[in-house]
Amino acid sequence: MSGHSKWSTIKHKKGNTDSKRSKVFSKLVKEITVAVKEGGPDPDGNPRLRVAISNAKGVSMPKDNILRAISKGSDKDSASFIECTFEGYAHGGIAIFLEATTDNQQRTISNVRSYFNKHNGNLGTNGSLSFIFDRKGIFTIPQGTLNADDFEMEMIDAGAEDMQLEDGYFTITTAMENFGSMMKKLEALNVEPESAGLQRVPKETTVLDIENARKAMRLIEIFEEDDDIQAVYHNLELTDELMNE
Repeated sequence: MSGHSKWSTIKHKKGNTDSKRSKVFSKLVKEITVAVKEGGPDPDGNPRLRVAISNAKGVSMPKDNILRAISKGSDKDSASFIECTFEGYAHGGIAIFLEATTDNQQRTISNVRSYFNKHNGNLGTNGSLSFIFDRKGIFTIPQGTLNADDFEMEMIDAGAEDMQLEDGYFTITTAMENFGSMMKKLEALNVEPESAGLQRVPKETTVLDIENARKAMRLIEIFEEDDDIQAVYHNLELTDELMNE
């Protein structure tokens, strides 16, 4: 199976080389906290928390950090977070979809608008990019001792739309509505993903020359560095030349 998972594979590689582990941990702590407030501290009865813990383990977050995040989410006096999304365009007409989790929505809105304005982009209205992105379940799984052919057949039976094996990792894509059933299938096989979640996958990507692509990437990186932004999705074609840059 092959297809648009190249985009997910590149994001996975980028995550592996990201030296800012503390920022990654911070975003995961926030996700665990929100999951606990939403569905309680028991991962067996809280699928979102179960996924968040799995993702935290996938980046080697210490167990104590995970437990503290769960405890924080259980504390009724701890800060409450608001989840919101933003859509807009970067330099060169590159579409950007942001998922944010914040304890101060006005601060986040102000920052997002400022980033777009300062980098030749523009903030759009919610829903304006629905025709560009599909919401998909994305799973990253270390191959380990798994037999590729046998595992692929299991995943197809479980509803996988796309599957790739590269650098010792499977990247599996499912329809959004099949995310939960795929999680259950992996649990039944005793296979733990390194990362799993619903992501915005572009239906098509846009190629820019290296100079314009670099300008678009600068805005994308600024969003990724903001503590309120949990995830950044875009439709810029990540060519080998751009990745080398």
